[in-house]
Amino acid sequence: MDVSAVSQTFSKVREGNPLIHNITNIVVANFTANGLLAIGASPIMADAVEEVADMAKVADALVLNMGTIDETKVKAMIIAGQSANRHGVPVIFDPVGAGATPYRTEMAKKILREVKVSLMRSNAAEAANATGRHWAIKGVDSVQGQGDPQQLAETVAREFGILTVISGETDIITDGSRTCLVENGHPLLTKVTGGGCLLTSVIGAFLAVESDYFTAAYSAVSAYGAAAEKAVEIVGSEKPGSFQIEFINQLALVSANDLTKRARFNVIHTKDSENDTI
Repeated sequence: MDVSAVSQTFSKVREGNPLIHNITNIVVANFTANGLLAIGASPIMADAVEEVADMAKVADALVLNMGTIDETKVKAMIIAGQSANRHGVPVIFDPVGAGATPYRTEMAKKILREVKVSLMRSNAAEAANATGRHWAIKGVDSVQGQGDPQQLAETVAREFGILTVISGETDIITDGSRTCLVENGHPLLTKVTGGGCLLTSVIGAFLAVESDYFTAAYSAVSAYGAAAEKAVEIVGSEKPGSFQIEFINQLALVSANDLTKRARFNVIHTKDSENDTI
């Protein structure tokens, strides 16, 4: 696969200024909005039941994030999601903390039942628990050693018919027949609240401008990781506060040349076992 797809898709985001409707959590709303602005997207945070259907239908992508949920917010997510479905708007779902409590797990399942999701981005435990499997979770963090994240992602993608992204040391993007393993990124992303949540919304911006959602997803994940790498090179690996600020800077500043040089991913065709390494 062509590594230039990463920079080309990012350029589409910067040129297209897609409107990304986020129903997200109170912890990450500001960081998410700033990150989307940095890449050239236009964020809107709207979760009132009375307006979400209207907002979703005019957006270029809808992001549903379960970080801080209650009955009203879940209702708003379903109304918005169904409106997006009716109007051909991609829906990106982040089942934050699925598995942490029975209520949270059931709400993730409910959203997947009632909304046609284009892409789900999560850690391994969240993906497993949202789809009826068990994987230990500590708060919103996946417990290591519970299983094979790649196998899980491919199974979920095939079973639910949705593009599945599982974040980790190696990020996994799969539609069940093609799997991309992305090596870009840095551990400091796990030391900043909202690193995963912002990634979900960034993926939404890429899906908004690229009809091949698989290409859009691996391009978003790789570009996001490359920006993190650049930020660490500037501020060092021991300053999460400085990193957070510089990361937003690099989402705005990362160039096509940076992305072409830094993108590191391996595409596996799972049906015929043919590999493509970039």
